[in-house]
Amino acid sequence: MAESVELPSRLGILPFRNKVLLPGAIIRIRCTSPSSVKLVEQELWQREEKGLIGILPVRDSAETMAVGPMLYPGAGADLGERSSKHQVGTSDSHKLDGKNQQEVIHWHTRGVAARALHLSRGVEKPSGRVTYIVVLEGLCRFSVQELSTRGTYYTARIAPLDMTKAEMELVEQDPEFMTLSRHFKTTAMELISVLEQKQKTGGRTKVLLETVPVHKLADIFVASFEISFEEQLSMLDSVDVKVRLSKATELVDRHLQSIRVAEKITQKVEGQLSKSQKEFLLRQQMRAIKEELGDNDDDEDDVAVLERKMQNAGMPPNIWKTAQRELRRLKKMQPQQPGYNSSRVYLELLADLPWQTASEESELDLKAAKERLDHDHYGLVKVKQRIIEYLAVRKLKPDARGPILCFVGPPGVGKTSLASSIAAALGRKFVRISLGGVKDEADIRGHRRTYIGSMPGRLIDGLKRVAVCNPVMLLDEIDKTGSDVRGDPASALLEVLDPEQNKTFNDHYLNVPYDLSKVIFVATANRMQPIPPPLLDRMEVIELPGYTPEEKLRIATRHLIPRVLDQHGLSSDFLHIPEAMVKLVIQSYTREAGVRNLERNLAALARAAAVRVAEQEHDMPLGKEVHQLASPLLESRVADGAEVEMEVIPLDVNNHEISNTFRVPSPFIVDEAMLEKVLGPPRYDDRETAERVATPGISVGLVWTAFGGDVQFVEATAMVGKGDLHLTGQLGDVIKESAQIALTWVRVRATELKLAAAEESNLLEGRDVHIHFPAGAVPKDGPSAGVTLVTALVSLFSQRRARADTAMTGEMTLRGLVLPVGGIKDKVLAAHRYGIKRVILPERNLKDLVEVPAAVLAGLEILPAKRMEDVLEHAFEGGCPWRQHSKL
Repeated sequence: MAESVELPSRLGILPFRNKVLLPGAIIRIRCTSPSSVKLVEQELWQREEKGLIGILPVRDSAETMAVGPMLYPGAGADLGERSSKHQVGTSDSHKLDGKNQQEVIHWHTRGVAARALHLSRGVEKPSGRVTYIVVLEGLCRFSVQELSTRGTYYTARIAPLDMTKAEMELVEQDPEFMTLSRHFKTTAMELISVLEQKQKTGGRTKVLLETVPVHKLADIFVASFEISFEEQLSMLDSVDVKVRLSKATELVDRHLQSIRVAEKITQKVEGQLSKSQKEFLLRQQMRAIKEELGDNDDDEDDVAVLERKMQNAGMPPNIWKTAQRELRRLKKMQPQQPGYNSSRVYLELLADLPWQTASEESELDLKAAKERLDHDHYGLVKVKQRIIEYLAVRKLKPDARGPILCFVGPPGVGKTSLASSIAAALGRKFVRISLGGVKDEADIRGHRRTYIGSMPGRLIDGLKRVAVCNPVMLLDEIDKTGSDVRGDPASALLEVLDPEQNKTFNDHYLNVPYDLSKVIFVATANRMQPIPPPLLDRMEVIELPGYTPEEKLRIATRHLIPRVLDQHGLSSDFLHIPEAMVKLVIQSYTREAGVRNLERNLAALARAAAVRVAEQEHDMPLGKEVHQLASPLLESRVADGAEVEMEVIPLDVNNHEISNTFRVPSPFIVDEAMLEKVLGPPRYDDRETAERVATPGISVGLVWTAFGGDVQFVEATAMVGKGDLHLTGQLGDVIKESAQIALTWVRVRATELKLAAAEESNLLEGRDVHIHFPAGAVPKDGPSAGVTLVTALVSLFSQRRARADTAMTGEMTLRGLVLPVGGIKDKVLAAHRYGIKRVILPERNLKDLVEVPAAVLAGLEILPAKRMEDVLEHAFEGGCPWRQHSKL
């Protein structure tokens, strides 16, 4: 360490660009420019150990901010390339060549005197230029009084700034200086300890801390730090030792904190690396074990396969970005992490979804489509015509946004099979989604991935199963969705069935838009009433009525019987069901709109035949060409082990034995006796209506249910009482009000209808009326029983029976007008099934008869009624002789 030296009044100046040399620091420079070479040669090389130069910081002319006062000489200076060392370090090279000589150089007013610790001279070949490598040590601060030039380099008149020995001794007695000194040494010792632990060095630094004066230690420590040029200038300008110690302490503490933070980060990273290395080692061992066992399922290979699968999925660009982000997240996770499986399942779903894959549609052949519909479905002429129209539009404009068809009708009329036929005609895949009993909106939109056990909605899952983006999707039982605290599925279907919105259908699980506009939606329902109006507005309703007995006969002959025989392993060679027996099953064992019960009864007959066939298997042919022989002679020869090529039957063998041996049994023919044995006694009888209407006070009404039309009997009776009306049969509010209206109308018209004498106009005086709707376990409601209730009351009070072959429907007003009702088609078909011959309808409902098959209308007498008196005229045998024309 250099001791205090006496500075000359003038020193040669070597400029340092954007760099500061502090006292006690050592720097190594290489001088190549003519000015710096001349300076070193005259001021250091020739004077040897006595040579001193001044190091003066300079700032680039581009810098506008100056620290402290600056000098502005008239000429510039050349500075060769140099590299500075703090003890042993090397700085960046700088050059001030001749091109920049006209630039204004900002000289700092304070510098540091330096002496050469090492000096070497060299000559560059082939130019012959002389260069010097100089190791300089900073000695003490000085201030520049005047700056001038000497040949090619600068010189300056200087004045020393460091304290004398006496002045320094006085400062060392200052309590503030002592406190700052102790604080600096403590911080410096902590820094040295940290560096010693980190680099396993620091012994020499501790010696410096104990031997070098503290005001010089401040410069030495700061010179070893990487700090900014402004901070270096600030340290150079700190002539006051107390200010110098304060700044040095702050810089040392900052450097100590940065080392600790870096050490903490390094320890954390090393801990993670060690854990990752341990897991990697264990995973490699596990992989080796699985390879030895032949059970190698490398997760990395699976992820690579998944990535290739995603690349081939044809995702849109915006969705591909989301998938890539999730895939990068998956690659960073370990298989044991909680979210690994959920992320992988999500990516597998994205890869499996048919983003661009579509069914290859063949050119639509309307004739073939019509033949397919006629082959699969008998009857339903208007429904099939509407489907053909739909297919014709699709043929002319394949990308047309056609209507969403909704088939409404009772069970068993072929709604689901019609949707399947549409898919077959279009050449598209078919997927069925059952909505019956769905109460959770998540079944449509899916669960959010934040929930445990989350999964996509039924629509997305159905598309994944069929693996095409343009299937025919059947929304079955759309009228049986419910709603609770988990949401309303019907509201979620509004987006699905809206062509303007389903382009960007957002499933909560996917969380990316999916295009449903290519899907052809078909819905089915038993009733329209439960469907919310906004959802119903998005669909075109096509009503499917029930089948007539003639249509059921054709359906059974063409479709049901062959299917039942095939399902039970039979053929027409074993079981034959004549048409007469099928008609008997339809009339006496089934009364429904569809054909499901009919198929069940036919299946019961097939099972009975299968039992008889199985029991007589040894007597029945094994096939149409192979017969089993049962000859005693053949059996004896085979038992003896002889080879038999041909059997010669002796003349004395019984001819009956021969016929039994080659007997082919005749098929079982179903007759009435077999029907009663298998199906039991007939459940329905055409005489039922006549028997139930055998007494006054009973009328026959027609009602509509979710299973189609039906016949409803209304029974009325009177008893001693106080004039009250009693209603039973699990009735709703509307039908109760209809009964009250009917009783009121009859009481008002009692005299005109000759139900009571003029002086006895009160029909209920001293008696109660009880009206009952049989089948009390079935809920009943609606206004269409008004005319039936009036007819039953008039029959009761007049003690005349209503016609048993006549059924009626219609709502009535308090003044006796008959209003139109709904469900006429199903009600007329129900009357036809029950053997009713005459049907009374509101006059304004005659227009609805165009939907009823002509074969049904040919067997019925339709009687229109405008007023209640018209109903009574048709309901009783011989008309209503007591009828009086009343005014409203």
